[in-house]
Amino acid sequence: MTQRYRIVVLAVLILAYTFNFLDRQILGILAGSIKKDLGLTDSQLGLMGGLAFALFYTGLGVPIAALADRSSRTWIMTGALTMWSGFTALCGLATGFWQLFLCRMGVGVGEAGGVAPAYSLISDYFPKEQRARALAAYSFGIPIGSALGILFGGLIAATIDWRAAFIIVGLAGVLLAPIFRLVVKEPPRETPVAAPTPVVVGLRALLAKPSFWLISLGAAASSVCGYGVAFWLPSFFERSLGMGLVDRSLFLGSMTLVGGVIGVWAGGVLGDRLGRARPAAYLLVPAAAFLLALPCFVLAVQAQSLAVAFALFLIPTGLNLVWLGPVITAVQHLVPAAQRSTASACFLFVNNLIGLGLGTWYFGAVSDVLTPRFGAEALRYAIYSGLGFYVVSAALFALAARGLKRDWVA
Repeated sequence: MTQRYRIVVLAVLILAYTFNFLDRQILGILAGSIKKDLGLTDSQLGLMGGLAFALFYTGLGVPIAALADRSSRTWIMTGALTMWSGFTALCGLATGFWQLFLCRMGVGVGEAGGVAPAYSLISDYFPKEQRARALAAYSFGIPIGSALGILFGGLIAATIDWRAAFIIVGLAGVLLAPIFRLVVKEPPRETPVAAPTPVVVGLRALLAKPSFWLISLGAAASSVCGYGVAFWLPSFFERSLGMGLVDRSLFLGSMTLVGGVIGVWAGGVLGDRLGRARPAAYLLVPAAAFLLALPCFVLAVQAQSLAVAFALFLIPTGLNLVWLGPVITAVQHLVPAAQRSTASACFLFVNNLIGLGLGTWYFGAVSDVLTPRFGAEALRYAIYSGLGFYVVSAALFALAARGLKRDWVA
């Protein structure tokens, strides 16, 4: 295959991942409108943003990935894109907490087949010396999708209402699905699938590696803070800085896009350059990034000026995503090529069940507990309380780096 076609495929995969995070994160900017319309608490919003999505997203990810290691990854991703986009559109028809909760579960079911097969496809499309950068480029879908979810969600909600925002972005994803299938072809695998290692044997080998657990739990700890802060920042800017919906959309959308893209790419470049000589660098780079992000977040949350807040939030927004390329690359090298989808799904299971499932709920629940004392400022203190997860993450990555060479599969 040509380098040009690789780039085209990567671009379409990034587009699909953009819709993945657009549909996943749009709830954050719409939270205030939904809360008022449906009479919800911060804890309920946190459950919809995290647990409702994470339950089936994590639970189905492993069996779907095991299927992807033995069948067409492109067909699985096409069906997944159609499903999560359709359920996003259905969110716009919900009239109460449980209807919206169930629709968000449906989004999670669809997205369970969207990421791990893509990691495996990229690892087969690109040689190993380019993988951290390719996987980092794929991860551009996170800041781009998150930014567009904030921007489009806010602008559509301000122009029409929050229901229209869900319906419009959901239907756009459904229309993308057939285009995805036409463009992305199933590549030859590094290891043929004619005689694959049994799933149970592969899982046992992976789960017996200490570095897998340390990497997964380290990523999960960072994701508690990463997902939680990302979900609640729109509400924080509304309550603590008095920003309107359109202003919040433009402010947070641009901050997420610029900071996120820089952070993701920097992580991929550093991973490829430093990891060639020393695999441990794939984990030490994100560990350092999280330790730098913590004080930046503390200063940013204290800012009263919008200009100062933008500059201060831009730095940890980038540092928060440095881990993606290096860590995902490290996970890919813990198993043989034929087991990469399954390994990615196991990693995502731990990362998202804890990080996504707990993160958004944690900050909402702490905010509810602190509201009687701090009022509208409760969310500010809830964010402070969650930043310690970055220290936990950095420590776990540092421990994993010490034994990574032993578990590494070239």
